[in-house]
Amino acid sequence: MSADPLAQPVYAGDQYKPFGELSLADVEARAEELRAAGGWGPMARVTAVARAWSELASNMRSAGARTVAEVGADADLARRLWVLPPL
Repeated sequence: MSADPLAQPVYAGDQYKPFGELSLADVEARAEELRAAGGWGPMARVTAVARAWSELASNMRSAGARTVAEVGADADLARRLWVLPPL
C-alpha cells in the first residue's frame, strides 16, 4: 500500500480507482452509499465517514474541482474517509 493517500485504490462504481482520480460524482456516490448503510449501534461509525465524504464533495464543488487530486487530500482526511486505515 502506497503512503500517498491520493494513490490509494478506492472502489468506485464497478472498478478501483486511485483516490486522487475520483470525480465529484464518485465522491457523492460514496457519500450516499455510506449514508444509506449508516444507522445506530455498530453502524453509527459509518455515519461519520459518510459525513466526511459529503464534506469532501462540498469542498470539491466550492473549488470547482473535477477530481479529488485537484483539491488535495492529506493523510488525516484520508483516514476520516477510511481511504487509509486509522493509526
